Amino acid sequence: MSEPSEQATSSERQQSGRGLTALTVTQFLGVLNDNILKGIVTYMVIDGLWAGRLGDGGQGYVAMCLTIPFLLISGFAGEVADKHSKRSISVLMKYAEIPIALLAAFGFYIQNLWITLASLLALSAQSAIFGPAKYGMIPELVPPSRLSQANGLVNMMSNVAVLFGTIAAGMIADRYSPQADIETAGILWLPGIALLVVAVAGVVAVVFLPPLKSGNPVIRYSRNPFGVYIRSLRSMANSTLLLIVLADGYFYLLAGIALLILPEYTVVLQQYGVSRTETGILMAILGIAIGVGSAIAGVVSGRGIRPILIPVGAAGLTLFFVLLGTVPPTLPDLPEMVRIAACPHALLILGAGISAGFYIIPLQSLIQYRSAPEERGQILGTHGAIAFLFLTIAAGVYKVIRPLFGSEGQEQHPERIFLICAGLMVVGAGFLLWKLRQKGLTFAPVADE
Repeated sequence: MSEPSEQATSSERQQSGRGLTALTVTQFLGVLNDNILKGIVTYMVIDGLWAGRLGDGGQGYVAMCLTIPFLLISGFAGEVADKHSKRSISVLMKYAEIPIALLAAFGFYIQNLWITLASLLALSAQSAIFGPAKYGMIPELVPPSRLSQANGLVNMMSNVAVLFGTIAAGMIADRYSPQADIETAGILWLPGIALLVVAVAGVVAVVFLPPLKSGNPVIRYSRNPFGVYIRSLRSMANSTLLLIVLADGYFYLLAGIALLILPEYTVVLQQYGVSRTETGILMAILGIAIGVGSAIAGVVSGRGIRPILIPVGAAGLTLFFVLLGTVPPTLPDLPEMVRIAACPHALLILGAGISAGFYIIPLQSLIQYRSAPEERGQILGTHGAIAFLFLTIAAGVYKVIRPLFGSEGQEQHPERIFLICAGLMVVGAGFLLWKLRQKGLTFAPVADE
């Protein structure tokens, strides 16, 4: 009598595994394209084709192009994710990535900053709509006891995509607009081709997602684009969920500042003649380290969620931020490309990234676990808006504080901004964790099996 049930369970596990694999690959390709486009534009604004067009610290404006759409449409995206099948939304968004890639290709080819920034805004809007669907489907693909492992896998592969995307961005940027001391014509079609190939691959991957039911098909869309945020915040305020969302979102303030510092290592290490490609390796190290930390956090969590990892990650981030801001940046006497990965700051970035994985995985898993299925999309949409609000604040903060650490013609030490990150982690994350304990969140395992 038990055989049919066991067969059904085995079939469900296989479908769950295939679905999680398809989601992971789809997410990987989306993050890859995001980082390629953002990275190339950032390099062009710092010291490339469009250097000086957006002023000192102009990469902050590039970062805002990625964050503003999330602030404006994440609530609507959450409603869409609840009302319709998350698979259908995912497929539609991946198809939309192809014309966006074509727009970026056109902007790069005619060397127009504003068209290229428009494509960056469009890609960010596409990601904003995709966000609640992709994270909202994880609890539909795996049981609660496997949420930490699933989030660890998705985050790990997302950050592997950051690795490839940032390295690819540096390499493509060097060939699209060679630095001043290299007398080589730029390859104007290269960025567009790279973006288009990845977009097409994303379409192929997303069709392997299994059918998924809608969570709340009777939901009515809000006329007020911020109405979803208000309702979700009120709902979350009735429990510890709001503080959990804020604690996770706060990480993006620090990550946003760090990601704006790292491209400036061409300035920090200018005496060594560091190229954009080498600087891209530092950014990639951070991304892959977060992925490794996420994977380790998922493994350590086992069949459950381990909130105790949150303060462990916060302490690690504080320590490595302090070291990044105080240890003198140097390069060992090694071959190019190898030296940047072996420098002291690369090892410290690795430690900070692993600590970040420990911090974010239990928080993300708790958000998914504690949100009701019928409003999960809206809560995740609000969570996305909060995260990108912090990223937007990070871009603004960086624009304001960057001149305090030197400008062109002066001695520059943008790496010391990491000390500000350490202070923000101690004050902000420490306060939020203290409030969570007051609200009754213990560090005991959750959804343990």
